[in-house]
Amino acid sequence: MQHVVVLGGSIAGLAAARALRSLGTRVTVVEPDGLAATVARRGVPQSGQLHALLDMGRTQAERWFPGLSKDLVADGAVLGSGSEIQLFSNGRQKVSVPGNELIGVSRGLLEEHIRRRTLLDDGVTVRVGKACGLDIRGTRVVGVRVRAADSGEVHVVSADAVVDATGRSSRLASWLREEGWPEPPVDRMRIDLGYATARFRRGAELPGVRVAHQLAAAASGTGEQPDTGAMAAVEGGQWMAVIAAYAGKRPTRDPADFRRRMREMDASPFGVVADRCELIGEVETYSMAHSLRRRWWAVERLPGGLFVVGDAVASFNPVYGQGMTSALLHASCLAGYLRKGGGLHAPAHAYFHHIRVVVNAAWEISTLSDLAQPHVTGPYPRGYAMARKMAEWMEEASTTDVWVNERFLDVVNMRRRPADLQAPRFLWRVAMACAQRGR
Repeated sequence: MQHVVVLGGSIAGLAAARALRSLGTRVTVVEPDGLAATVARRGVPQSGQLHALLDMGRTQAERWFPGLSKDLVADGAVLGSGSEIQLFSNGRQKVSVPGNELIGVSRGLLEEHIRRRTLLDDGVTVRVGKACGLDIRGTRVVGVRVRAADSGEVHVVSADAVVDATGRSSRLASWLREEGWPEPPVDRMRIDLGYATARFRRGAELPGVRVAHQLAAAASGTGEQPDTGAMAAVEGGQWMAVIAAYAGKRPTRDPADFRRRMREMDASPFGVVADRCELIGEVETYSMAHSLRRRWWAVERLPGGLFVVGDAVASFNPVYGQGMTSALLHASCLAGYLRKGGGLHAPAHAYFHHIRVVVNAAWEISTLSDLAQPHVTGPYPRGYAMARKMAEWMEEASTTDVWVNERFLDVVNMRRRPADLQAPRFLWRVAMACAQRGR
């Protein structure tokens, strides 16, 4: 039986392990923090923040962990649909889309369920330690060097292939350079984002609301950047609320300031929670300096037996909630590549070209919005000015037109590609909706 080592035990790594097990491959997960199901891992400092599992992400999660949504709801997670999901843009509430669904769940509970299911598989073992290099012989990877968490000793774990799921701080490129292999080109867009999450006791204050989201917007003519925010009913009878802002407006850990910013949101549910609900615990903050994309598909010479998934490939502005969904899609790309005859020992060029579609779609969505912020200085893609104007028209049309909003959400939820928003029928409908508003 072939053996693959997966580096990293977060959602990206566990989904990759599950995809490999569906093909009968034995898997060892290397994780510095171990995989104790009830412990928040130090390697995920943002774990206390509100996360979003987009609709496509939930579809992929159900593929690899059947019945996951049902189990989460049984454990207290909250399923919202249709008008229970309230989206606000530029001071107005957008028309709801029947059938649109989101699960409100903390990252901790989601990972607990995924870890538990993964560890029940006898074909998956866990090695507590930190990867510190690759063992490459000839033209392929044959193992990984792992420093034991207890003794600090370094051992080589042999493998037919290695999957890097170590996140945005991945050192894979430097390991390859040390072995004489080329590194991938890297794109960085500085966003200087800060965000903060707080939990509140949930009661009957918002009976018809499960999720509320104040969507990202560009700065006004005065240069003032409005906050972006999201809140969701989650397990434990709680609301989780996150506020995100850029540069000098990044939120702090001050509870009073957090409540004040909630009250100033155009999305009215935030003010209701700020005024009526008890704060639980402390406000947790996190910052992200830049979005990052490593273009592995552009590397012409790769060792065989090497795959990369999740944030180790690309990490985006978390405001758009693409991270976990992208990681689950990467796992599906990995399974698809291997099912179609891609070998574990050969250079995985076809796999990387496959995930390029997923990565670039997410990158296009997030960076187009980020570039509208005055402190973000590019690089601006060709045709940016027209693309930005079209995005503004689409955003306005989706506020009142259910058909437009449904397709807009399909792209936001990664069910469709951004190119689908350029279809003639869609553009005609956008024009008609804008015309009806007097534009």
